[in-house]
Amino acid sequence: MSLTTVYFVEAGIPREWVFDGRTKLELPGFFRAEKKWDIVVVHDSRLIAAIELKSIWGSYGNNLNNRVEEAIGSAFGMAKALRSGLLGASSPWLGYVFIIRDDEALHHTTRFKEPHFPVDKVFSEATYLKRFETLCSRLVTERLYDNAWFVCLDDETGGHIEPNSNMTWSKFAAAIKGKAMEELA
Repeated sequence: MSLTTVYFVEAGIPREWVFDGRTKLELPGFFRAEKKWDIVVVHDSRLIAAIELKSIWGSYGNNLNNRVEEAIGSAFGMAKALRSGLLGASSPWLGYVFIIRDDEALHHTTRFKEPHFPVDKVFSEATYLKRFETLCSRLVTERLYDNAWFVCLDDETGGHIEPNSNMTWSKFAAAIKGKAMEELA
């Protein structure tokens, strides 16, 4: 059972409503038949919450754009499925968890070709860490997800950092608790 699953249960959601692991994680899609989420909370044919868990352990240049497209595509597909009535009268809480390995390469700046137009200034001279942080932050500010938790793990020390004070475990857990309280009221 994942940390987020445990927190749903600790927040009062009955364990039988929470699906994780390998089964019963598929939800109808709009652009494809279904999408498998990492954690799904369902009760009485109502989708309460869905969470994406993503990680990258290296090759940041190769993987960053793929993660961006996955995150946006999943959220946009969910929004279209909801508006199309494929998920009933649900108003689910969507969470995005991004875990990345904190190593030297994560702190390298990136350069862009910019043949016709300049890139957004937030990316100009940004490290991979800053680019991932921007992804998670914008996923929430653009209301594609309700909340995000962004964490960097250090293989050598076993420690972690949360680079953005708005995307910490405590805030993510509080949002889960808030959704649980709303659902159980």
